[in-house]
Amino acid sequence: MNNIITIGMDLGDRFHMAVVFDNDGKELKIGKVTNTKIGIGKFFKPYKSAQVAIEAGTHSPWISRLLNEMGLKVYVGNPRKLRFIWDSIDKSDAKDARMLGMVCRLEPRLLHPIHHRSSQAQADLTTIKSRDMLIKSRTQLINHVRGIVKANGDRLPKCSTTSFANRCSPLIASELWSAMAPLFEILTQLNKQIKELEKEIEQLSIKKYPETKYLRQVPGVGPITALSYVLYIEDPARFNKSRQVGPFLGLTPKRDQSGDVDKQLSITKAGNTYLRHLLVGCAQYIMGPFGPESSLRLHGLAIAARGGKNAKKRAAVAVARKLSVLLHRLWITGKKYEPFYNIQNKEAA
Repeated sequence: MNNIITIGMDLGDRFHMAVVFDNDGKELKIGKVTNTKIGIGKFFKPYKSAQVAIEAGTHSPWISRLLNEMGLKVYVGNPRKLRFIWDSIDKSDAKDARMLGMVCRLEPRLLHPIHHRSSQAQADLTTIKSRDMLIKSRTQLINHVRGIVKANGDRLPKCSTTSFANRCSPLIASELWSAMAPLFEILTQLNKQIKELEKEIEQLSIKKYPETKYLRQVPGVGPITALSYVLYIEDPARFNKSRQVGPFLGLTPKRDQSGDVDKQLSITKAGNTYLRHLLVGCAQYIMGPFGPESSLRLHGLAIAARGGKNAKKRAAVAVARKLSVLLHRLWITGKKYEPFYNIQNKEAA
């Protein structure tokens, strides 16, 4: 039997703690690893073809890619599933690394390994994340200006965020203008930068990710949602069935069933928060006054019509879940989107 080396490594910001096990579970080495490519390469050089267990975090994407390139088998544990590590009453970096290595040596599936996207997909996602950060900054500045004006006894009119600077700057009182002028200048620059990034996202979708055109057939799904969906999932073949996408994105409800008790709980929120937010936004458009008639819209309106607490929110989440499945199906088949696909399938059956 081959002697398989297993290494558990607890990731830190400046240093990592690593514990090396042999095939029988005996600890061969405990070491501190410098958080640089040179330091990691030096430590793992003697352990070619070993298996390594780490936890998902800030540094796990580039570290896992580096170790894979060196020939090691890397398991990136899902922190949400490793409660026995972070909920310990006697916690330390060495003990966390030891626990990761022990679990990986016995049964790697208990780590609930996650898949990190490629470096290229990560780089392309930076454009989307930068736009999102600029939008958040613009919203905070607008709220700040409205709050200052309201505190002085005035109120600015409702308007879109893009037109706020041009429409509201003439309405600022003269005694406040010297302090507010720099903010309006920044808002104007933010609008320009956001438009530039949106153009870049559009070009990125057309040139590098033409599969987004299949996703954008669905009304309400724009270039940002389509590109985010493709980049976050990256490989549609990772799912055996399209229905697995909903749980992957955290759009399915939790479950706490015991005996006759089966509680109605909120969604798991296990997937990417930003993509889930985009899908829910698309669902709200589909169910809104401007959404065209479709199977998705009818499904959401039927749930909202039942009434009850948070009926509209539950309907939006349900539509977002169905939308995530539909987008995956359109991606892998490349077919034309049919608004009433459910009804047509039933009639065909």
